[in-house]
Amino acid sequence: MTTKQNQYYPESVSHPGQSLSQKLEEMGMGKKEFAVRTDKPEKTISEVISGQSSITSEMAVKFEDVLKIPASFWLKRQQDYDEAKARMAREDIVKNASPWALLFPYAKMAAMGWVPKTRIVEEKVKALFSFFQVSTPEAWEKYYFERALLVEFRVSLAHSNKPYAVAAWLRRGEVQAHEMSSNEFSSKKLKESLPRIKEVMAGHPPDFFNQLQHICQKAGVKVVYTPCLPGAPIHGSTRWIGDTPLIQLSARYKTNDKFWFTFFHELGHILLHGKKYISIENISYEGLDIEKEKEADDFAISWTFSEKEEEEVLRNRPLTSRDIVQFAKKFGTHPAIIIGRFQHKKLIPYNKGRGFIAAIELDG
Repeated sequence: MTTKQNQYYPESVSHPGQSLSQKLEEMGMGKKEFAVRTDKPEKTISEVISGQSSITSEMAVKFEDVLKIPASFWLKRQQDYDEAKARMAREDIVKNASPWALLFPYAKMAAMGWVPKTRIVEEKVKALFSFFQVSTPEAWEKYYFERALLVEFRVSLAHSNKPYAVAAWLRRGEVQAHEMSSNEFSSKKLKESLPRIKEVMAGHPPDFFNQLQHICQKAGVKVVYTPCLPGAPIHGSTRWIGDTPLIQLSARYKTNDKFWFTFFHELGHILLHGKKYISIENISYEGLDIEKEKEADDFAISWTFSEKEEEEVLRNRPLTSRDIVQFAKKFGTHPAIIIGRFQHKKLIPYNKGRGFIAAIELDG
């Protein structure tokens, strides 16, 4: 099967005017006579022969009557020439884009299978064009820096740290989302799913992520795991692709306490802030709304381990390991969530309660 990657494109194709010149010479017909017979200006025929003008569909049909060569021949020759010319221009774009390609963590992206492995810079450029679905570095910058397409991408990464790595991570999430199916989004169904999601959090079974994806897909939300890239220390992101919300998680710290807080934080954005707000956690970017981030934090707290529940636990200090397990069971959460909260607030040192915190390994 011939694919875009292995198709052969000739480096040069002659202008169809050369074929016309050869045919006229073979027939012993001059340009002036041919112009009269085809009812075209002699200047037009001269420009076609010299390669300055293209053969149009109307010309090709008239040439067919005079030269007894199908119009399709001339149109195909013109198409091949135009494509070859365009590809030569593209090769110049690719060569000039080499510095742009070096701004991305390409080796890591290739190691994770996002782009083909290669050491040739020009091949990296082409792979990045394909990955981002853009045709030039300028087009990439308009999309990710200048927000030229506000309907799809409403934030600017121009002033973020390592914007190229961040953009690659976000784009990978979009690719993953397009490979998934989901029901039509329903805010009602998503809210009804919250207790079941909390049960998965509390039990933390080996297939917790698959269960989480399945529950969310039924409510019309896509959840993907995308490993971190060097320079893009993102915890997670929420945005809408068309009418479908996407939660993209990195599991950066690979522990269940941080994973679940990040997930519920992103879920909060979907239910509280609608389509227009894009959340990218742990980086600075144009469009970041501190108030909305605080609201999402409060939502995550309420569904993982509420402030009221936290106060009840703290009233019973000193706490034993058994106490932590019992409180987690009472509140329908996981012991790691309680320990993680106390560590975050510096109520206990980070070396205490580590046995409750579960490491997570996901396939990205």
